[in-house]
Amino acid sequence: MQETTEPVEFVERVAAIDIGKSGLVVCVRVPSEDKPGRRRQEVREYTTLTASLLALADWLRCQSVTLVAMEATSDYWKPVYYLLEAEGFTCWLLNAKHVKNVPGRPKTDKLDAVWLAKVVERGMCRPSLVHPKPIRQLRDLTRYRRSLVRERTREKQRVEKLLEDAQIKLSSVISDVFGVSGRQMLQGLIDGQRDPKTLAAMARGPMRSKIPVLQEALTGHFTDEHGFLCQMMTDRVDDLTSRIESVARRIEGKIAPYAAAVAQLDEIIGVGAIAAQELIAEIGIDMSRFPTAGHLVSWAKFAPIDNNSAGKKKGGSTGKGNPWLAATLAEIVAVASRSNTFLGERYRRLSKRRGRKRAIVALGNSVLTIVWHLLSDPDARYHDLGSDFYQSRIATQRRERDLIRQLERLTGKTVTLQPTA
Repeated sequence: MQETTEPVEFVERVAAIDIGKSGLVVCVRVPSEDKPGRRRQEVREYTTLTASLLALADWLRCQSVTLVAMEATSDYWKPVYYLLEAEGFTCWLLNAKHVKNVPGRPKTDKLDAVWLAKVVERGMCRPSLVHPKPIRQLRDLTRYRRSLVRERTREKQRVEKLLEDAQIKLSSVISDVFGVSGRQMLQGLIDGQRDPKTLAAMARGPMRSKIPVLQEALTGHFTDEHGFLCQMMTDRVDDLTSRIESVARRIEGKIAPYAAAVAQLDEIIGVGAIAAQELIAEIGIDMSRFPTAGHLVSWAKFAPIDNNSAGKKKGGSTGKGNPWLAATLAEIVAVASRSNTFLGERYRRLSKRRGRKRAIVALGNSVLTIVWHLLSDPDARYHDLGSDFYQSRIATQRRERDLIRQLERLTGKTVTLQPTA
C-alpha cells in the first residue's frame, strides 16, 4: 500500500458561478449556523450587467465568501472574473472538462452551480492560469498584432492570385512582390502601364540583373478591372501595415517593464524581439506558477503523453493547448531547425527517426524548457551547446566503453565505474 502526503483541502466558505451571456447562477455554500458539521447552501440568479455584478459582490461579501469559482465559458467569464477580482475576492477559473457533472443526472444551471461548489469546496479541482492585468493587456496587443499580420498576408496572397489571373508571373521572379521593385511595378500596372520593357525597367538594385526575365514575366493581359482590384488590395495592405506599426509602438510601451526578460529570451536561437514579446505575453513573467519546466511544457501541451493500458503503450496526441503560443513556437522552431546549433542538430536527428511533426513538438519542448530556466533566474544567460554536442558525447561514451572492455579482457574481471571524490 502506498501512502500519499497530499493535504486534504476543504474550503469553508465557497461560491460557484454558472455563467451565461446575459445571466448567471450563483451557489454559496457555508457552514450551517444551527446544525454544527452541516452545510448551508443558497442559490441566486443575477444578470451580467455591471450593477448586478456589484450587487453580487456585496452579497458574497456579506456571506464572508473566501473563494469564488467559475467555469471558463467562452469569453463570458472575463467581466465576472475581473470585477470580482477587483473587489478583492480570490477567484478560480476552472476547465469545464475537469469539473464535468456526473452522467445521468439532470443538467440545469442551478444544479451545475451546486455541483461546481461541491467540487471546489472539497479540493477536487485546480484553477487554470489567469495572468495579472499588465500581462493580459500585453497579450491582447500581441494577439491583435498577429491577427493583423495574418490578415495582411492573406491580402498579399489575393494580389498574387490576381496577378496569376492576369498571366503576370511576377512572383515567380521576385521573392517579395511587395518589395521596392515589386511595388513600383504593381503601381505601374495600376496606373495603366502595360509595356513589359517599361515595367521591367522599374527594377532597383540587384533586381536589375533580372530585367530580361522580368520582361517575360510581365507580359500578360492585365486589364483595368485587374488594376481597380489591385489598387484596393494594395491600399488595404498599406493600411494594415500602418496599423501593425501602431500596435507595435503600443507594445513597446507595455513591454518596457520586462525589457530585461526580453533581452534574455532574445539570446535563444530563433527567438527575436517580437517572439520574445509574444512568449512573455502568453506565458507570463512569474515562473513560480510552474514548479518545474515540465509543468510549463505540460501546460502548453508540448509534453509527450504517457498512455499505458493492459501492459500496452498506446500513442496519443499532446492535446490542444494555447494556439497563439503554439504559433509563436512554430516560428521559432522553423528558424532554429535551419541553424547550425544544438537546437538545429536536435531537430535534424529527431526528424530522421521520428518524422518532422514529432521533431517540431520536441524542439518546442526544448525551447519552453530553456524559456522557463531563463525566466526563473534573472541572472541566467543562454549558452548554446553547439551542433557537435551529440557527436562529442557519443565519441566520449564509445571511448569509455572500449577502455572498459580492454581492461576486462586484461584482468578477466568485471569493471564498474564509480565517480571520483
